[in-house]
Amino acid sequence: MTDSSFSPQFWSLGLCDELLRATEELGYTEPTAVQVQAIPAALRGEDLWASAKTGSGKTAAFALPLLQGLTARGRSSRRPIPTYGLVLVPTRELALQAADAIAALGVYLPSQPKTNVAVGGLSINPQMLALRGGTDLIVATPGRLLDLIDNNALSLFDLKVLVLDEADRLLSLGFADELARVMALVPAQCQKLLFSATFPPAVRTLAEKFLHQPTQINIDSGAMPDTSSIVQRVIEVDSDKRTVLLRHLLKEQTWSRVLVFVATQHAADHVTMKLKRAGISADALHGELSQTKRTQVLDDFKARQLKVLVATDLAARGIDIDDLAAVVNYDLPRSPADYLHRIGRTGRAGASGVAISFIDGSTAPHFDLIERRHSLSLTRETIPGFEQTVVVAPPQNPHGGIKGKRKSKKDKLREAAAGGSNDPQD
Repeated sequence: MTDSSFSPQFWSLGLCDELLRATEELGYTEPTAVQVQAIPAALRGEDLWASAKTGSGKTAAFALPLLQGLTARGRSSRRPIPTYGLVLVPTRELALQAADAIAALGVYLPSQPKTNVAVGGLSINPQMLALRGGTDLIVATPGRLLDLIDNNALSLFDLKVLVLDEADRLLSLGFADELARVMALVPAQCQKLLFSATFPPAVRTLAEKFLHQPTQINIDSGAMPDTSSIVQRVIEVDSDKRTVLLRHLLKEQTWSRVLVFVATQHAADHVTMKLKRAGISADALHGELSQTKRTQVLDDFKARQLKVLVATDLAARGIDIDDLAAVVNYDLPRSPADYLHRIGRTGRAGASGVAISFIDGSTAPHFDLIERRHSLSLTRETIPGFEQTVVVAPPQNPHGGIKGKRKSKKDKLREAAAGGSNDPQD
């Protein structure tokens, strides 16, 4: 079936020559742990419940068996073409990345699959036109997929394989109702492959409800990205001096490209404007941009036409940027888990990287929490000329309102009745 000149590890997975040739030319020297377990199970037609951290090769783990199964089916003579596979993803960027990966892996197949991308933020009419005559594969975000189905542009009646990629993000971004609607339209015998970086309770409920006797794969289940090659720095600076400090660091360091994380779309636009005024090539990436603009910005950054990308957490997971020199947390992430997802954009594939977090008196307690959650102990730095001057007093209650540490209303009433309180507000 296969040529022994191909990678023995990939050869043993049962993939056809055309897919092996593509993996070889893409530089896949050996399969990742999740690919070793997921690909044979998917080729056997089993449902999958796979947990693996970001950057572990999940896209190829579902794309390769998806393409092999489609090739084995052969070119359908029916019109419109019945949809063979559906890949659901949480964001437009992930949809485009998955479609690109499918195209690259399937380049040598004897019959090129027709693959469509369906995402919001763009006019639905061209996507409806592209689906005339049917499609072999479709990569979509849930809302736009349902729009196309509601407009009779697509049917899932004959669907053979459904992939839920980044299932934890699909649910955390509020797609639970949309997923339930999609699942109701999928044939009972459809193979379902669920991939996720983490398995919170909502994902477990989804898997238990919709997967049939799935093969469970846990590769570093719940693990965060590897940060061993990342130098982590924490710089104390007043909030209103962060942009000037950022400009200083960009001037002093030899970073080729920097990803700067901010909390809001307004902050992304504002910081970008300040950097541009200082003559630094920068652009913003956030959810209010059109899909065309978002694609252009990412392409420019990947092509090194931009030095700085200022982004909301839209870019924290799932977007691969090769040789990213540095990540700056201009604003700290809300979730401690997102801290590692953010900084994990640098220091990939054996390269080194640096991650810098700005903190002031008001955000220092939150960074303390991030450190505790990830067993970190980082030195606080100051940069000459940017020393912190605004000091925020810590809360008087050292327990932070933890249940059981403050007096209850009943306790206060009891003390007042017994004369044990002199505070008129008690």
